[in-house]
Amino acid sequence: VQLQACGGGLVQPGGFLRLSCAASGRTFSRYVMGWFRQAPGKEREFVAAISLSGAGIYYADSVKGRFTISRDNAKNTVYLQMNSLKPEDTAVYYCAADNTATISSSRHYYTGTYDYWGQGTLVTVSS
Repeated sequence: VQLQACGGGLVQPGGFLRLSCAASGRTFSRYVMGWFRQAPGKEREFVAAISLSGAGIYYADSVKGRFTISRDNAKNTVYLQMNSLKPEDTAVYYCAADNTATISSSRHYYTGTYDYWGQGTLVTVSS
């Protein structure tokens, strides 16, 4: 599967953005989807993950209550709604796909679990 992320940009603190990640192919609904981010000079870190049906969701503590992950299997797209953005949210955001039936908080936290990655979209939070 090929992933194409978009929706990044420059936003002021307290603002919002919605990222989208479109997947090619007809098997999107078979993948657990995740969002990660990488700030300059830092390692890539987990942001959120969503199960095949959308019923199972996990968030990093740093974004819980501010970010919302969702998916539309009919459109082969996963979203990340980001509200109340902070300067520390500045990073390149990546979507990722894992070809597995079950979401796991212990597995889908790690970058190595995912089979496919998008190219990343830059989010800059600054006044």
